[in-house]
Amino acid sequence: MVELSRTVRANLGGAHGVDLPQGSNGHAGQPAIAGLGTYYEFKVSCKGEPEPKTGYLVNIKLIDQAVRQSVLPRVQHELVKNPSQNPAPLVSELAKQLAPNLPVPLIALRWNLSPTLSLESHMDAPTEVLLRQRYEFAAAHRLNVPDLSPEKNAEIFGKCNNPSGHGHNYQVEVCVRVDLSGDHLSAHELDTIIDSQLIERFDHKHLNTDTVEFAEKTGLNPSVENIARVSYDILKPAIAAGSGNPSLKYVTIWETPKTSCTYPA
Repeated sequence: MVELSRTVRANLGGAHGVDLPQGSNGHAGQPAIAGLGTYYEFKVSCKGEPEPKTGYLVNIKLIDQAVRQSVLPRVQHELVKNPSQNPAPLVSELAKQLAPNLPVPLIALRWNLSPTLSLESHMDAPTEVLLRQRYEFAAAHRLNVPDLSPEKNAEIFGKCNNPSGHGHNYQVEVCVRVDLSGDHLSAHELDTIIDSQLIERFDHKHLNTDTVEFAEKTGLNPSVENIARVSYDILKPAIAAGSGNPSLKYVTIWETPKTSCTYPA
């Protein structure tokens, strides 16, 4: 049993109707942007047993075709009809619309509305959506354990033990389960929560000297692992108090483009 994912990129525009020609540059999205357009990505995840001879679970061209025939016209129609609507319920409807047009079982449909914002519907949980959004904050920290000798700290943490500290442009991805029954958390409401609870707390701060959570003598060592866990603990109750019945699934912190930590795993 394998899981196969295929991302379909599309350029849509409210003034272009529902005529969606294939174009030639699938990597950049089809059709090509002409004038003002809206760019989306749809990640389709399927599961099953590959065909023994070809090794294919499904020909990816069939996934592309199903998305272009059953998903894109609906999205295009909604852009014209009601562009200000909350897209969370729509991604669930799109997944249900896509599933019967695929030759293999659909596991999930993830709609990347922007490089930082996505909505994901799983076929085994049709009444909820995973809302992911990314944020950033700049902060300084020093990795140091007071109980260890200066020599041992320098050995373990190297340059990160610099007494004056050093800085990072941290990125944060928050993944929230959104209940689609009744009112539900919007991306705007989530932004407000993250800004007030996390960004204002840590942005342009020295974590060891300006925060309670990572205070030099009484707090945690501000490793990326601890920052991820503390961020989750801070955000969990605040998100649970949001509209509908949202719950925080995980928080991922990128210390650098090469180093990240997700909590809980």
